[in-house]
Amino acid sequence: MNVASTPGIAPVQPIADAQTVLSVRHWDDRLFSFRVTRPASFRFRSGEFVMIGLPGENGKPILRAYSIASPFWDEELEFYSIKVQDGPLTSRLQRIGVGDQVIVKTKPTGTLVLDALLPGKRLWMISTGTGVAPFASLMREPETYEKFESVILTQTCRLNSELAYGEDLERRLAEDPLVGEEAAVKFRRYATTTREPSAKMGRITDLMESGKLFEDLGVPPLDPACDRVMICGSMALNLDMKRILEARGFNEGANSKPGEYVVERAFVD
Repeated sequence: MNVASTPGIAPVQPIADAQTVLSVRHWDDRLFSFRVTRPASFRFRSGEFVMIGLPGENGKPILRAYSIASPFWDEELEFYSIKVQDGPLTSRLQRIGVGDQVIVKTKPTGTLVLDALLPGKRLWMISTGTGVAPFASLMREPETYEKFESVILTQTCRLNSELAYGEDLERRLAEDPLVGEEAAVKFRRYATTTREPSAKMGRITDLMESGKLFEDLGVPPLDPACDRVMICGSMALNLDMKRILEARGFNEGANSKPGEYVVERAFVD
């Protein structure tokens, strides 16, 4: 981005913390994912999020929290985003192309990390919409399969097209050189829709409370003695899941004090 000075023409200023867009994929008219270069010194734990964005018109960057959808060992960084037509950031971010630049702050944080959970038998990853992004990272994390005998990802969306990213994650997982073999035995995906007919319908919280989720998967109901739960989705999902889990004796965990479940509270616009 550095351009030599020319008399009478102001030089183009480089964008601070900028990374180059390597690929973009639009999954439907509401959702897209993209991959960018990774800073050489950048370190993070699978499941964490960072602030990303674009320069604002006044020179001040517009930043939002985005979960990193790639695992800690990936040479690139992947993000998964909703398109909000009048959103301060996503109205512009959805128009990026290969070669463009995106601001990526290199201070990762978040509670959706394995360190925040106590040892257990089954790991549940409960998501709605773009909340599947941190689990895209964790499902390719070798430690996930070292710590748990079973890994179950649930994703609830309105429409079938909104489940396409999760379907692609599952397909790519089978081909993963690090965890593909273990995932073939331990990983399961359970996807539902709420507004369009599909093989499985309903809010995941309703399916839990009715028992249908556990019946479909052939596993016992949630038990704090062996189940660990990660939650990332809408505020309604987060609150409902906290209520369901705490009524069953689950305690919320954190980096400083691991527990039986964790929930992410970072959102994009």
